[in-house]
Amino acid sequence: MSCYMNEIKITAVSKELPAYQRNTKEILPFVEEWLRNQDERFRRKVVKIFEGAAVDTRYGIMSIDEVFTATSFQEKNDIYVREVKKLGTTVVHNALMQSGWSANSIDYIITVSCTGIMIPSLDAYLINSLGLRQDVVRLPVTEMGCAAGVSGLIYASNFLKSNPGKRAAVVAVESPTATFQLNDYSMANMVSAAIFGDGAACVLLSSEADAVGPRIIGEEMFHFKDATHLMGFDLTNEGLKMILDPAVPETIALNFPDIVHPFLKKYGTSIEKVDHLVFHPGGRKIVQIVEELFGALGKNIDDTREVLRLYGNMSSATVLYVLERFLEKDIKKGDQGLILSFGPGFSAQRVLLEW
Repeated sequence: MSCYMNEIKITAVSKELPAYQRNTKEILPFVEEWLRNQDERFRRKVVKIFEGAAVDTRYGIMSIDEVFTATSFQEKNDIYVREVKKLGTTVVHNALMQSGWSANSIDYIITVSCTGIMIPSLDAYLINSLGLRQDVVRLPVTEMGCAAGVSGLIYASNFLKSNPGKRAAVVAVESPTATFQLNDYSMANMVSAAIFGDGAACVLLSSEADAVGPRIIGEEMFHFKDATHLMGFDLTNEGLKMILDPAVPETIALNFPDIVHPFLKKYGTSIEKVDHLVFHPGGRKIVQIVEELFGALGKNIDDTREVLRLYGNMSSATVLYVLERFLEKDIKKGDQGLILSFGPGFSAQRVLLEW
C-alpha cells in the first residue's frame, strides 16, 4: 500500500485586486499633508520609510482621498465588508474557471481575513453568491494575520487527508487599508502604512485520485514562546491599531534554523534539496534577512521580492500570490518547494510541496 494513497494536490491559485491602484510616488504628497503638523525630522523619517519600503505599487478597496479622510471605525469596516464580499466572490470564480470545477463541487471552504470584522463571516456570503452546496463545511480563520494564508492550506490539507476524493477552497481577502489609523503617529503605523496593500487570493486543493498540481508532502506550525507582543492589532474605538515590534526580523533570524531544518528532516529532505522558496514578503527588512539566510544556502527569493514590489504586503493573501507565480512556471517533476510565512502569535507556518 502506497504511503501516498491519499495525495493532496494544489490544483489552482488565482488572485484578484481591488479597483484603486497607486504607486508610492503618488502617495507621498498625501503622507506629507497628513504629517504637516509633525516635527520636520519625523516627517523626513517617515517619507524615507515609504521610499525605502521596496513597494512600488499597491492596490486598495478605497480611493486615496478616502484613506486619508477621518472616518469612524464603523464607516471603514462597512467599506471592508462590502468590498471583501465582491473580491471574495470574484477570486473564487476565477479559480473555479481556471480549474474547470463547478462551485457545487467544493466540499470545504476556508476564508481568511484579519483586517476587518464581519459576522456572518465571508464564507457564508460566498455560499450564496457562488451557489455552493448547502452541506459545504465552513471554516473562517480570522486572527492569524499574515500567517493565515498558509494556516488555511494546513487546515485544508488535514481535512483532505482524512477525506479522500474531496475538494477544498482557501480564500484569503485582506484590506490593511481599512485598518490605517489617521491619528496614530507611532512607528508601527508608519511602517505598516508604507508596506501594506489590499488583495485577494484563492487556492483550490483536491484529494481526488486524478487531481493535478504539486502535492503536499507535509505541513506544520511553529509557535514562538512568549512572543505574543511582537505583532497583531489592538482593538480601539478608532479601529484596528497595528502592533509591529522592531524585533520581528531579528526574532525570525534567531529562530530560523529551528523553523526550517527539523521540519524538512521530518519529511526526509533538507534545505539543500528544496528547489523553490515560496516565502511571505512581510516587509523589506524581513525579506532581506531571509534572503541572507537562504542566500548562504544557495537559494533565492526573487519571486517574494517581486510580489512585495508589485503589490505590497497584503497580509495573509501575499504568500499565495508568490505561490501563484510558481504554479505558472514550468517546474520539473520531483522538484520540491517550501511555503513559509510568519504571523501574530508569534508563529511560523510551513508547507512542503513536490511537483
